[in-house]
Amino acid sequence: MVRAAQVRCVFRRNYGSLTIDGPLSETSRWRAIARVLRSPLDAMGSTLLPASCALCGSPLPRFSSVPICDACWMEIPVLDGVVCRRCGDALDAPPIEGFASTELCRACRLAPPPFVRAVAVTSYDGRMREAIHALKYKRIHPAARRLGAMLGAAIAQLAPDVPSEMLVVPVPLHQSKHRERGFNQARTLAAYAIRALRKSNPELHLTLAPSTLMRQRSTESQAGLSPRQRRLNVRGAFKVSDPTAVRDKHVLLVDDILTTGATARAAAQSLIKAGAASVYVATLARARRLNFNNTRSEGRVEPGLEPAVAGMHSSSSTHQPVI
Repeated sequence: MVRAAQVRCVFRRNYGSLTIDGPLSETSRWRAIARVLRSPLDAMGSTLLPASCALCGSPLPRFSSVPICDACWMEIPVLDGVVCRRCGDALDAPPIEGFASTELCRACRLAPPPFVRAVAVTSYDGRMREAIHALKYKRIHPAARRLGAMLGAAIAQLAPDVPSEMLVVPVPLHQSKHRERGFNQARTLAAYAIRALRKSNPELHLTLAPSTLMRQRSTESQAGLSPRQRRLNVRGAFKVSDPTAVRDKHVLLVDDILTTGATARAAAQSLIKAGAASVYVATLARARRLNFNNTRSEGRVEPGLEPAVAGMHSSSSTHQPVI
């Protein structure tokens, strides 16, 4: 009878044994011994050299500090289609040549946001949504490098129209949230985006200013809130630490997601109030109105919102469409 050999799986956190039926060659015996000896380092190895993709679960073809396979990265599309020239929301119909108002969504026509323009890499769904969650909640920090490079490509869309010198201001977390999460994903993404743009768009002189904007009070998580609730949640939440640092400066506000625009609007208002010459917004993902309205229909968002503007926008007044 052939004795079964017990070996440990090197790159899995489950330390249950694997049974191999059949005789072991001399090489296999040494491998089994090496794996047993390495078992105390299994947890560290699983983090540094993961064996499967964090998004789809497929085996990684090679060791990588970023546990996301090439196929998943390729499934993140570039945002396309007809979008609002101001906020990036999807338009119901293509613009009509000669009618500038048709280049804006209804909400931006009725209550223009304080920022000049918002751009994003793609819509907030699919692999991008999963990648953002992997960074924020699973703390897969190496993913920020690739995501930051994508953000840089989105910022490059602004290059022909923005000043060559800009302050890059990440949307801040409150101190309590920062301690809980351990990092600010917006700041990390902004740093990697600037690094990528120094190579691709050297004409842009971007200066990271992570301490410029402060979140002066803790706010409830925006996830699951209606547009009006989001607007009220962040009202008065931001403050510029040193107004002289932004006075007459052009600012690029960076965050991971633009959903209703409530956070971007509140932060931009604080910057403009402090004397900033202009504010632009860049995010990894843009929540689409259709997706948001679908969420409403499934009962996960408060009813009673105007259908035309419920999905995307917020304003500082409860009597205005949300931007």
